[in-house]
Amino acid sequence: MRSGIVTWVGIILTLDDAVPSAADRFRRIGRIAGITAITASVAAAGVTAWAVRECHQFQLRRLELPLLPPGTLRGKREFRLLHISDLHMVPGQRAKQEWVASLDQLQPDLVVNTGDNLSDLKAVPATLRALGPLMRRPGLFVFGSNDYYAPTVVNPLSYVVGKKRKASRVELPWRGMRAAFIEHGWQDATHRRLEFKVGSVRIAATGVDDPHHDLDDYGQVSGAPNAEADLRLALAHSPEPRVLAQFAADGYQLALCGHTHGGQICLPGGKTLVTNCGIDRVRAWGLHEFDGMMLHVSNGLGTSKFAPVRLFCRPSATLISLVEKPDLARE
Repeated sequence: MRSGIVTWVGIILTLDDAVPSAADRFRRIGRIAGITAITASVAAAGVTAWAVRECHQFQLRRLELPLLPPGTLRGKREFRLLHISDLHMVPGQRAKQEWVASLDQLQPDLVVNTGDNLSDLKAVPATLRALGPLMRRPGLFVFGSNDYYAPTVVNPLSYVVGKKRKASRVELPWRGMRAAFIEHGWQDATHRRLEFKVGSVRIAATGVDDPHHDLDDYGQVSGAPNAEADLRLALAHSPEPRVLAQFAADGYQLALCGHTHGGQICLPGGKTLVTNCGIDRVRAWGLHEFDGMMLHVSNGLGTSKFAPVRLFCRPSATLISLVEKPDLARE
């Protein structure tokens, strides 16, 4: 009997040792929480490093569009249009300057710049170094708010929820940059209707000031472009649907915009979370149709200097090869 009692006492003591005390449970929870926090911190640091690195992984996108009337090119295969946007240049960004300058090797027939070139008060010289070789070629431009006003530190949550940010009151030296563009032969399409010829291609183009901050006045350029033009181009910094609808209604073939950065922080596959404007997420970057007009939205070559990260959204420029439509009369 005594032996049985001793056995039961041993079992009870063993069970008591197996059940952790409240203090042990708290210590265990603390260890798990600590490990989880460290793991999360390491993962966050890794993602941040990756997102910062992505800002320097410049890409050239290539598209082909059959927009030109048969016979326009007179034997040439294509008319090369280089679309660049959202440089957001900061002094010292040498890799970006060199990469943009190297785009001249593509020998574009026309360069289109849809704004937000600057991200610093002292960035104009760096911007002109980057664009210098391209400014020897025919070009068009419109500006965005970050050509006129310096960027500011903002709450990143305001971007995530799609809250419109106010432009700062710190004016950038955009007038000198604009003068340099014009001196080198680029044409300012802001609230102007332009007609000119590049090689054998007759172009009718127009543009508006940045519609994201309501700087546009479409009434100044409204109306159908010259029907005899081979290529009818429309430019705006931000792809706001209300402006795109007016371009399309007037008969422009191709609208070129920037501003969205393609979402900047995206899901795998470049799936956009936020556009920072009125355009839908599906058309936040790349080539799409809008009311019968083709729309190309550049995901840009830079970011605000206060948010130098990109995720699943590498910076890019786009070379659009414009070719002739099929000659149905010959088929």
